[in-house]
Amino acid sequence: MRKLALNAVRQPANLSIDSKLMKEAKGLDVNVSRAAEAGIAEAVAAEKARLWKLENRATIEAWNEYVEKHGIPLEEHRQF
Repeated sequence: MRKLALNAVRQPANLSIDSKLMKEAKGLDVNVSRAAEAGIAEAVAAEKARLWKLENRATIEAWNEYVEKHGIPLEEHRQF
């Protein structure tokens, strides 16, 4: 997981969060801003990964077909 930069320039944002969850988070001294930032960072990373897979699907499929047909290149040199 990506580490959040403690010295990053932050932008205020208005969020709607379940009131019971907010109350519980505050009672546990959870830094809600940092928790939200971490959740957003995770969602962004997941979406980037999903898009990368979509954009590269044809190449990945072609490579998998090549390996099925010809085997792994330089396989005879593998030590595992």
